[in-house]
Parts: sequence; C-alpha cells; structure tokens
Amino acid sequence: QVQLVESGGGLVQPGGSLRLSCTASGLTFSSYVMNWYRQAPGKERELVARISSGEGNTNYADSVKGRFTISRDNAKNTVDLQMNSLKFEDTAVYYCNAYRRYLLREYVYWGQGIQVTVSS
Repeated sequence: QVQLVESGGGLVQPGGSLRLSCTASGLTFSSYVMNWYRQAPGKERELVARISSGEGNTNYADSVKGRFTISRDNAKNTVDLQMNSLKFEDTAVYYCNAYRRYLLREYVYWGQGIQVTVSS
C-alpha cells in the first residue's frame, strides 16, 4: 500500500530553520505532483508548496515565498521542504501529499502529519 512518512519537524525559535522530509513508498513517485500542506489550530488546511512531476516546477503560498523551498529526489522517492526565517505563524501540523490524475481518475495520498512549532 501507499505510505507517505514525514520527518524533521520539531520546535524552533523564530528566525530559525527546519527541513522536513517525506519518504514515499508503494507508488510511482516520479509520476506524482508532491505537495506540502499545513494546518494550524482552528484554521483550514492550506497548500504551502507544490512541485510538479516531470520538470519539477514549483509553486508557493504567498506567505512562504522566499523563505521555503520544496525539492524532490525521484531516485530516493523523497520530497523535502526547507523552511528558513521561520515565524510564529508557521506553527502548524505539516502534511505531505501526493496527487496524480490518470485516465480520468484522481489518486490522492496523505502522510500522517508532523508538528512544527515556532516559539521563543
């Protein structure tokens, strides 16, 4: 079965950095768009960053542009999120997501989520 496993979360001070990693198994990783979402307490889940299959084009939420970088390694089935200049408002549970549309069907998978807390 498909598994997405996040790692790298934790507690960091404002202005600090963290690197999240998601390791995927059970799917043709290179064929999937990979996304990082986050959900803060009392808020809707929001898309943070996306990297396409193929050319690896990236998109970011306005709130993280210039601070976060998403990257993927198709040989290792991993997608990373480098988070710099972290702010209090980046505190959330971060989720790895895999998405593919193939033959009129959508395939969507989620990781279990990992906590990122920005606090002094």
